[in-house]
Amino acid sequence: MSASSSAFSLALPTAAPSRAAYRRCFTGSPSTRPLSSSGSIAPRNQGLGLNLRLIGQARPAYCSRRPGRFRSQLADFAPPASAVYGTLLLSGGLFAYLRSGSKGSLAGGLTGAALMAAAYYLMQSPEMKAAGDALGFGSAILFCSVFGIRLVATRKLTPAGPLLGLSLAVLAVFVSAYFQDTV
Repeated sequence: MSASSSAFSLALPTAAPSRAAYRRCFTGSPSTRPLSSSGSIAPRNQGLGLNLRLIGQARPAYCSRRPGRFRSQLADFAPPASAVYGTLLLSGGLFAYLRSGSKGSLAGGLTGAALMAAAYYLMQSPEMKAAGDALGFGSAILFCSVFGIRLVATRKLTPAGPLLGLSLAVLAVFVSAYFQDTV
């Protein structure tokens, strides 16, 4: 397997690489550390503290990710979380209205779905992503307080308990996304 724009030909290893091989990927072995101006191997953490590789030096395929670590962060789940959460709020409001005629649940479900749809729409644009995260965060705070008040007032676990838990999980996703986008 070779890349058309590169002169390198990379082959995947047949056996799983050792822990030492993974360590060399991220710390740099003497053969992967850059040369200093005198031509000798530069010590680690020289200059800016970065382990720079020589230009054109390819990493093996197994160096693309550390074993047991996820590459995505919690903030990457903000757009799908807003879509799923808005759908669940809408379906829950419709279910409560059809089952017991609760207009408040219908209004809450429609409001939650509209807020989450707006947050999802804003998150699609890179320059408006922080605004979408803030809208999702505010909506999740609103519904956490609504479901928390309902749980305390009725002292019934269903339906306010699971919805409060879901709202807190979505709130954690939006807090993470907001801080990642603004900081």
